[in-house]
Amino acid sequence: MIYTFRGYKVMLDSDLAVLYGVETRSLNQQVKRNLKRFPPDFMFQLTEEEAALTNRKYLPYVFTENGVAMLSGVLNSDRAISVNIAIMRTFTKLRSFLALEYSNSQKISDLDRTTNKMFKVVFERLDDLDSQISLPLTKSRKKIGLKGSN
Repeated sequence: MIYTFRGYKVMLDSDLAVLYGVETRSLNQQVKRNLKRFPPDFMFQLTEEEAALTNRKYLPYVFTENGVAMLSGVLNSDRAISVNIAIMRTFTKLRSFLALEYSNSQKISDLDRTTNKMFKVVFERLDDLDSQISLPLTKSRKKIGLKGSN
């Protein structure tokens, strides 16, 4: 389950322990052994007021999205290893997709510039032709209708 604390979307340590197939106690031990990997924007411990809903003896730790990814790298269960591999593959695919997206964006920008130049040339030529062909706007026409007696 995902909660929002301190402006972050987070997951409780107990929920992640179930997800990774380990005990909450061992998950927290691994985190404490690797504290350098978990800055405050990856993981933090809830205050008593925040933890009031959890009904636990100890204040729980919560993990942000980045913390969840880092957590899968420090746990050694088979499931944690599989999750870590899946996360790395996802990030690799995302990076290649973003690179392709950037390349396509560049191509579209180049095409847009080229098209704008071509339209500018076309409109210049049309202006030149318009100035060369000087048709009178009004022609003198023979009047139609009845002549007045005045």
